[in-house]
Amino acid sequence: MRVDPASDDQIPAAVTNAQRLAVLHSYGMLDTGPEPELDDIVTLARQICGAPIALINLVDAERQWFKAVSGLEICETPIEHSVCAHALTVPETLNIPDLTRDPRTRHNPHVTGAPYLRFYAGAPLIAAEGVAIGTVCVIDTAPRPGGLRPDQLAALEALARQVMSQFELRRDLVRAYEQKRDQAAAIATPNRDIELEDRYYTLFNSLDVGFCVIELAFDTQGAPIDYTFVEVNAAFEYQTGLQNAVGKRMRELAPQHEQYWFDIYGKVALTGQPVRFEQRAEQLGDRWYEVHAFRIGSAEQHQVAILFNDVSVRRSTEQQLHLVNSELGHRINNAMALVQAMAMQTLRGVKDRDAVEAFERRLDALSRAHKVLQGESWSSAGLRAVISGVLAAHADKARVKLDGPDIALDPKAAVSLSMLLHELATNAVKYGALGGDSGEVEVSWTIEYGVLVFNWAETGGPLVETPSRKGLGSRLIDLGIAGSGGVTKSYDASGFRATFRAPLAKVEKSV
Repeated sequence: MRVDPASDDQIPAAVTNAQRLAVLHSYGMLDTGPEPELDDIVTLARQICGAPIALINLVDAERQWFKAVSGLEICETPIEHSVCAHALTVPETLNIPDLTRDPRTRHNPHVTGAPYLRFYAGAPLIAAEGVAIGTVCVIDTAPRPGGLRPDQLAALEALARQVMSQFELRRDLVRAYEQKRDQAAAIATPNRDIELEDRYYTLFNSLDVGFCVIELAFDTQGAPIDYTFVEVNAAFEYQTGLQNAVGKRMRELAPQHEQYWFDIYGKVALTGQPVRFEQRAEQLGDRWYEVHAFRIGSAEQHQVAILFNDVSVRRSTEQQLHLVNSELGHRINNAMALVQAMAMQTLRGVKDRDAVEAFERRLDALSRAHKVLQGESWSSAGLRAVISGVLAAHADKARVKLDGPDIALDPKAAVSLSMLLHELATNAVKYGALGGDSGEVEVSWTIEYGVLVFNWAETGGPLVETPSRKGLGSRLIDLGIAGSGGVTKSYDASGFRATFRAPLAKVEKSV
């Protein structure tokens, strides 16, 4: 197990190293938009390491910026708050079992204060130049004796290499194009020309996605009116249907091409701010494209490089799924309403009205869970949304405190948790903190070693006692989340408390 020797908690000198910063900036990744393939990597890192937080972190001179983040709701922090900065100085994964005990991190504001980080492991992002520009890291709010297991360390390092391969591809493509362009404008040896041409076209035409370089044209008021194709790769024609585009203007090839394309690329050319987006192009055969555009060369050249992929089939599939989801939701809602009506009709003669009302409320809780799932096309449900949806039927929002990372729940787990929360909230209204005017409920959850730890704590309510008998509600609570069991309960003067443990792999949506 690799646990690095401690040093002081000063910001490492490597952070401000001029060569390292030049390499970092050469990738052009800072302040760029989210990328699904990188978001997938942090999701995998969380699952492999059983951690509530995972990041792809780039360390600049004055800040650390998160290219991808899972389990955290911020995109950057000052460099003084960075743990990742210490990973720049070690040759392997920085693996700190307890941040409060390591001299490098024990005074970090995110360790001494919220969110009270306790464990960190970061695999460095090593550039081709041999310097670290950031990390793929996982973080926990509970210490881990010994840190990550060897297999988890190996997986984290593999993910870091995957991130760098994507960074390198983009940088190499831009560099090769710029070198080729510059070389064409200068006198060079024939061998150098041939070598450069071979390198560029091998990389350029090996891409399955479409790639082109365009040069924007603006009117006298600075509005983009057209662009000329400077370069296109082999996949360009297949992706767009445009033939022999090099040297031609877009208005010449597609006169009615939508103006928003020119506006988007014009803004990239003028500001240098890269963009990622999906957009429809009716004049190119009514296709949908996933696009990544970024400026190359100087601002005066007005050139933009574009990586794009035809996602029309996916968009059509998503549209069909949306229609099916809407119809399914409509039918389920009708079915639930029919069940409730039949239940009320069947049970109207039952004298025990408490039992009837309990049954109706359970149906309502199930219906609420279905509505949350319907919003996510029945593939998953956000943990926070499930909690909020159930508890909204029992208590004012101000009396319920939620604390924990959002998790995409498997549909079965979402329904199970909804029913569990309903029983807890019902008991809190009848016997506990939500029965009066001043009581509160705190719902918190963490991920510890691949296990979801879910806590329910009531305060400010009446004295509670251990129930003398178990009804259906108690049995549902004892089943835990998704039938995992792992339930501990306490009845004391401060209020009812319960903790539920369930393997993350059993409750979280699979990638």
